[in-house]
Amino acid sequence: MALTGRTALLAAIGSLPVGILAPSWTGMLAVNAPLTLAILCDYAMAAPVRKLQFTRNGDTTVRLGDAAEVRLTVTNPSGRRLRAQLRDAWPPSSAQNPPRQRLTVPAGERRRVTTVLRPTRRGDRRAERVTVRSFGPLGLAARQGNHDVPWTVHVLPPFTSRKHLPSRLARLRELDGRTSVLTRGEGTEFDSLREYVPGDDTRSIDWRATARQTAVAVRTWRPERDRHILIVLDTGRTSAGRVGDVPRLDAAMDAALLLTALASRAGDRVDLLAYDRRLRAQVQGRSASDVLPAVVQALAPLEPELVETDARGLAATALARAPRRSLIVLLTALDAAPVEEGLLPVLPQLTQRHTLLVASPADPHVARMAGTRGTIEGVYEAAAATQTQMQRLRTAEQLQRHGVTVVDAAPDALAPALADAYLALKAAGKL
Repeated sequence: MALTGRTALLAAIGSLPVGILAPSWTGMLAVNAPLTLAILCDYAMAAPVRKLQFTRNGDTTVRLGDAAEVRLTVTNPSGRRLRAQLRDAWPPSSAQNPPRQRLTVPAGERRRVTTVLRPTRRGDRRAERVTVRSFGPLGLAARQGNHDVPWTVHVLPPFTSRKHLPSRLARLRELDGRTSVLTRGEGTEFDSLREYVPGDDTRSIDWRATARQTAVAVRTWRPERDRHILIVLDTGRTSAGRVGDVPRLDAAMDAALLLTALASRAGDRVDLLAYDRRLRAQVQGRSASDVLPAVVQALAPLEPELVETDARGLAATALARAPRRSLIVLLTALDAAPVEEGLLPVLPQLTQRHTLLVASPADPHVARMAGTRGTIEGVYEAAAATQTQMQRLRTAEQLQRHGVTVVDAAPDALAPALADAYLALKAAGKL
């Protein structure tokens, strides 16, 4: 049976794609045929979505906490003017702004829109799709469609501790040949001779050189270079705990980056591995100029694994990466159970040939709890916090009795404290 009049209009409307009509108009169509015709004409005059062309450019890497700009160019090859609302879909952790944008592109022309991302998590952030809703001239109806326009932004660790690098480099220059030491340590090498000055250590006098000249000569020494530093990140379940405002793993990463930058400037070779029950990331055999970027890239996608760390596997992997005498820096938790049951049994394997340094971020909330007073709840909190601190101190003392250097500091102080410990070991010739 043929449809005529209002019935034909309603049937035509029913065949339109879902969502092209504004909801406020739906109830009026059955009683307003002219309005219905206007909506149909408006839909017909809207620029087609499928013919649109998209290209991207912009930032491909950004540090966590910084902003990245991704630009999307929209080309309208059709003969109709594009009046559209555009949504460039990114994962929620990308924190994009704005989430939607209005866009007008004349026929045969192109326009560019910019999306600002401020990611809240490390790793790769990938654009999902671009959704375009193309409105007619009257704005009564619209066409809608999706386009896949891939783009990836690599979110790197923030490296907030880089502000401490200049002061540690200044101390490094004092240890290096530019300010040589007089006394010889286990890890020093001969640098030069100079004239004796009252107050110099008489053990540094070079009697053979003195016999060949009229003045007393003393030997100066400098720390040896080309030492091997192996940084090991524990990515097991304890690394997922939050200390302050950051996960323990993120605080360890920041400390690893500062140590990498400092040690590579000191002429030492730096390698890195991340391990829990299997190897998660590694950087090995990089030059001094390449090692820091390589470590940053390796750490970017790393996340804690909710599994117990296999201490024996970690020790075996570390020893395989360090066949010669090295400084092994283990970034892990100082919790009593994981250390006593996991780390202590494998310590002899690590300390027999290598120098071991264990660094751990402490929870600043525990320190604040230890200082609370005035209420019954506050006294109980202080007692619990003090007990936690004493247990942590006993764990550190257990490690120190085995010859391990321990760095235990709040997250924002861990990186400079680890750098200071490295410089102290280097000055003492213990690398």
